[in-house]
Amino acid sequence: MRHDVFIAGFGGQGVLLAGNLLSYAAIIEGKNVSFFPAYGVEKRGGAAMCTVVIADGNVGSPVVGAPSVVIVLNQTSLDKYGSKVKPGGVCIVNSSLVDTAHFSRGDIEVIPIAMNEIAMSLGDARMVNMVAVGAYAAKTGAVTLASLAEALKEALPERNHRFIPANLMAIEAGAEKIPG
Repeated sequence: MRHDVFIAGFGGQGVLLAGNLLSYAAIIEGKNVSFFPAYGVEKRGGAAMCTVVIADGNVGSPVVGAPSVVIVLNQTSLDKYGSKVKPGGVCIVNSSLVDTAHFSRGDIEVIPIAMNEIAMSLGDARMVNMVAVGAYAAKTGAVTLASLAEALKEALPERNHRFIPANLMAIEAGAEKIPG
């Protein structure tokens, strides 16, 4: 078993936290993982992205040229990285901020989810990343929702542990948007 995901958005959307959370969940499940974050340090709101590779066996490289799954949280990310999804792969799109009308890839599955609206309905716009993680976990089975719940204790600083129940609600809301 091997799963890889590339997550992209702008700084402040929790892209790196999402990747970190997936990594901790994989470790909890006894899997091997690599987490490769990258972000523009010039200003808040700049580009943020990360790659996570989860495997039962060895992880050869944290760099993935054509990821199986791409999660895009803003329009710039779709425009820049949508073409990189491996044929037969999946692109999970934050349809609150991303217009897919001019994105035509018949060789991948595009899953639009109104992540901002879901996060706002739960009371906090900052939970867009948790909605995305829940959708990814439900779609791929890379990690379980139970492992994600456990991993929140590691990924979030202790001062933010009071937000774990809200984050769990966002993860579950994202998972519910995946048919099946």
